[in-house]
Amino acid sequence: MQFTGKSVYPWFVGFLVLLTLSLPQITQANKEQVYEVQSNLLNIRTEPSLDSEVIGWLNEGDTVNGFKEKYGWVQTYYGGDEVWVAKHHLRSVHTSNDGQASGEQSAKNTDASTNTIKDAITVTADGVYIRQGPSTAHAVVSTASSGKQFSLIQTEGDWHQIQLENGNSGYIASWLTDQPAHSTETAEKTETKTKGATTEADSSSGDLSGYTIVVDPGHGGHDPGAIGLGDVYEKDLVTSTASTVADQLSQAGAQVIETRTGDYFVPLDERAQISNSHDADAFISLHYDSYPVLTMQGMSAHYYGDSGYQLASSLQQSIGASTNLHNRGVLYGDYRVLRDTEAPAALLELGFITNSHDLGVAQTEDFKSTVAQAITDGLISYFH
Repeated sequence: MQFTGKSVYPWFVGFLVLLTLSLPQITQANKEQVYEVQSNLLNIRTEPSLDSEVIGWLNEGDTVNGFKEKYGWVQTYYGGDEVWVAKHHLRSVHTSNDGQASGEQSAKNTDASTNTIKDAITVTADGVYIRQGPSTAHAVVSTASSGKQFSLIQTEGDWHQIQLENGNSGYIASWLTDQPAHSTETAEKTETKTKGATTEADSSSGDLSGYTIVVDPGHGGHDPGAIGLGDVYEKDLVTSTASTVADQLSQAGAQVIETRTGDYFVPLDERAQISNSHDADAFISLHYDSYPVLTMQGMSAHYYGDSGYQLASSLQQSIGASTNLHNRGVLYGDYRVLRDTEAPAALLELGFITNSHDLGVAQTEDFKSTVAQAITDGLISYFH
C-alpha cells in the first residue's frame, strides 16, 4: 500500500508519542547527596512519616546516601530496601556523581577565582555558617566551604564582618578562619589563667576562679534531639538544665561560655571551635537520652581521649552520688564535639526522656539544681 504525505505524517507522530511514553523516565539516579548524621540515635523508617515503622537506627557520625527528598525526609537504602530518615537530623556533606566529593572541586575553583582578594580572610572549615550578626544567636544567611575567601570589613569581638558576593554583608566566626580574633576580655582572662595548677588560696576555697568552662546544650533550633514521652523535646529540657549549670559554675568563680543560650541551631563544628577559640579548660556537653525500649533508664558520661576520661569520671562520680538515677557509668563515645575539642571534654546523658521515671525526675527544678551543683563539685575535684 502506498502512503501519501498526509497520511504518513499523523501516523509517524503518533508512533513517536507512543515510543516516548514507553521509555523509562530519566532521572539523576547516579547523583546522590551525602549526609552525616548529627543525632545520637536516628530512626530509620519505612515511610517519610513519624507514624511509620522504625526498622533500624543510625548513630552520630554515620554517613547516609540520599537519593530524593519528600516532606522533610531523605530517602536512602537499608538492607537493600528503600527507607527514610528525617532530614533535620542530617548535615549535608557533598553531592557525588562518581564517588568524588564535589565540594573538593568547588573549593579548588573558589581558590582560583578568589586568590587576588585584598584584605581577605580564608575559611578553614567546611559547612561554615554566615550569619546576620556577630553571634550564633543570629540567623544564617549563607554558608561557606574550606578555602573560600571573603573581603574583610571589620572585626567585632570574635566575629568578622565580611562582604558577600551578592553585595550584602554577613558575619563569620573568626575561629573558623585563618585569622582568629579574641576579644580583649577573653584574651586577658586567658593570659592570667593557670592551667593544671592551683594556688593555695584556690585549693583551700575549692572554687573555679581562673578556669574557663564551656557548657554546650545539645541540639537546638530545627534539631529537637530526642523526643520523649508526651512529646518532650530534648533541646528544651537541656536548655533549661544548661542555664542552671552555667549559673552555678559562675557562682563558683568560673568564666562560663555557653555554645547557645536559646532555641537556635549551632553546628557541631562551631561548638568545638567555640571551646578552642576561648582556650577552655573543660568542655561539657549536656544531653538527655532516648531509646525505643521504654524501660531503658539511667545517666552516663561519655569521653573520647585520656583527658576526657578523667573529666567524665569525675563528673559521673559526682552526679551519681547526688541523684537517684541509675548510674550507667563512664562510656567511650566517638562524638565529634569530643573529638574536635582541644580541652578535656565530656558528654553527659542525664537520663532517658523515653522513660517515665527519668523524665519525671529530669523535669524538676530540684534535679537541675542538684546536677548543677554536682557538675561544679566534679570540676573542682578534677582540677584540684
